[in-house]
Amino acid sequence: MGLNRVIFSDSVLNDAKKIVSECMGLEDAYCKSRCPMGTDVKKYINLIAQKRYDEAIKVIREKLFLPQTLGRICAHPCEKECRRGKEFNQPLAIAALKRFVAEKADKEEFWDLKVDSDTGKKVAIIGAGPAGAQAAIDLRKRGHSVTIFDKLNVVGGMMRVGIPEYRLPRHIIDYEYSYLYKLGIEFKLGVEIGKDIKFKDLLENYDAVLIAHGAHKGNIIPIPGNTAEGVYTAVDYLKEISLTRKISKPVKKVMVIGGGDVAMDCARSSWRIGAEEVYQCSLEGFDSLPASKEEVKEAIEEGVIFNAGWGPVEILEENGKVVGIKIKKVKSIFDEKGQFNPQYEEETKVIQVDTIVMATGQLVEDITDGLIPQTSGGRYVVDKNTLATNIDKVFVAGDAAGSRIVVEAMALGRKAAISIDRFLNNKSLTEDRDFEKEWFHETKLDIPLPEDVEDIPRLSPNMRPAEERKRDFNEVDLGFTEEQAVKEASRCLKCECKLCMKECIMMNEFGSCPKEILEPLAKHGTMEPIIAYSCNGCDNCTIVCPKQLPMKNVFISSRKDFVKANNGESPIKGHAAIKMHQLLGFSKLFTIKVRGGKKNDYKDR
Repeated sequence: MGLNRVIFSDSVLNDAKKIVSECMGLEDAYCKSRCPMGTDVKKYINLIAQKRYDEAIKVIREKLFLPQTLGRICAHPCEKECRRGKEFNQPLAIAALKRFVAEKADKEEFWDLKVDSDTGKKVAIIGAGPAGAQAAIDLRKRGHSVTIFDKLNVVGGMMRVGIPEYRLPRHIIDYEYSYLYKLGIEFKLGVEIGKDIKFKDLLENYDAVLIAHGAHKGNIIPIPGNTAEGVYTAVDYLKEISLTRKISKPVKKVMVIGGGDVAMDCARSSWRIGAEEVYQCSLEGFDSLPASKEEVKEAIEEGVIFNAGWGPVEILEENGKVVGIKIKKVKSIFDEKGQFNPQYEEETKVIQVDTIVMATGQLVEDITDGLIPQTSGGRYVVDKNTLATNIDKVFVAGDAAGSRIVVEAMALGRKAAISIDRFLNNKSLTEDRDFEKEWFHETKLDIPLPEDVEDIPRLSPNMRPAEERKRDFNEVDLGFTEEQAVKEASRCLKCECKLCMKECIMMNEFGSCPKEILEPLAKHGTMEPIIAYSCNGCDNCTIVCPKQLPMKNVFISSRKDFVKANNGESPIKGHAAIKMHQLLGFSKLFTIKVRGGKKNDYKDR
């Protein structure tokens, strides 16, 4: 006769629910939780440390089709959350390690080219940047026909014309984008939506449309002299340099206005087109510059003269041409209410320059003829979870939806692809969807730092000498050697909470952590008897648990519930033999009266 339905006691169920709620065994490592694409950083880093490069690149390519690109230019939010960074201010060089293993092991034979059966649905994607490309990949793999339109004659979007060649060689972009061609994605380059093809025509000819054309319009700040010859937006400046390795007008003395990474790119690019002096100014002080520390450091090495904490107040001109700029010392940037309202000291200075580049923000141009409303910076108004617009079949991703860096644009491209696929299959855009895991998210991981951890310094990739690199467009960062990469990867602390699993042999037979093992009990009131009866009650799991979760209580206490459901008997078949041994052990056949003992005083022979 089989085991009756087990009705577990409230104490067992409550303890199970507590464990499932608080166990950190399935929580993402800090690095992974801050990657909007959900890349399993810890896993591939540790594979690199073991020199298992083929396996490492496969882990990366499960999420990213641009490993070499991101290894060079990613703003790596993952590094900002690295435990070594938090504890010792020495985070792992995650991006550099990604680049190393991609260069070492990325092979076309590893590329996943499987595509679902043709659905008969057609999707138009506007923009061949990282957002549009990622969406195209995901939609094509689901069997949809995908066409990418871009007004540029090259792929890559702002990665191609906004990130300098000395940081991202163009052959790397072409190689990694070849994946899209292999999947059967169609490109129509040199085609501008809104001019060559009307946006309404796409709505008529395609089942869904994704707008992902980026923020390609530069911003000119309204100060006197801003229309003089020699004033550029950062977008136009970098685009021309990217496509031609020069600028239309010779430059000698350049002032770049802005303190972000784009400003650093403009300043450093200026050397490479023949500038003799390069300056920077920004409202932010030096310690508050939004640019990455690496970019600032490399700009200083190359000789850029910083005027951080100085704001431009007037562009000086003669005969309509730039001859200088007046800047003023900044007193404050925001007012008491937190509103942007720069205030200045009386101190001013004039710097003689012939070229001014304004790296002060980028705007999204409308290509929909006003059909979709826009908000600050020209970003389209979208549902933040689904990226849907006011037009049913139209979605937005990338900078046009508010991303700031490449990996964020890719994540929005993936999010939009999920929504489009659901739309094309007449499914709800929101039902049973974990929006948290489609973006940055907080991890509940909160574990003590192991006592024996050493503060091991972070290794830096190999850079070409500043005076040599600043005069050409060859790559400045030469990356890690194999020895360096393995050593750097070996610094990983392998952040996870599995202390109980290291102590308990039994639990490893049934899952990866207590949460996984006890989830059926907590959610559905079910558990296999063998799990409860495998526990030996040592309680070491709870002793080492950072939250002192009561695993033993659940396993041991639930045995009573199993026995009760089994009419007073153990549900484990092997226990029948034990019971028989106990019964026989106390029978007259196997016992004798101890000499001198009383009538019923028996002991085992």
